[in-house]
Amino acid sequence: MNDISSVPLTGKALLQKVKELSTSPRRETARRCGYYSETKDGQIRVNLTDFYDAVLAAKGVPLDPEGAKDGRGREPTFRVSVHKNGQIVIGSTYTEQMNLKAGDEFEIKLGYKHIHLKQIESGDENGDE
Repeated sequence: MNDISSVPLTGKALLQKVKELSTSPRRETARRCGYYSETKDGQIRVNLTDFYDAVLAAKGVPLDPEGAKDGRGREPTFRVSVHKNGQIVIGSTYTEQMNLKAGDEFEIKLGYKHIHLKQIESGDENGDE
């Protein structure tokens, strides 16, 4: 039961170990996955923040506050307002995350209290799949 990693696990190896240790307390799981440090007097400190960040990154949820900010504009939110001219603007943060390029086209479908945008793939003239 002394299978403590000396190097912090990442990626699939981390997710597998977390799954194996699903019945263990969080601190024990983090320690056994290598997310700990030893103080000068020999005490073990569990680094839960680093552990949680690594688990989220392994699941594809990056939490890099420095990388997300480029010094321009506001932070992205999931709310927009209708402008005085009647337009709604979707920020470049979202279009970049979806790898959209200038000229990409969308089909607009109106529903009750919602608007659905469906990207039209190139060569898909009618929006049919």
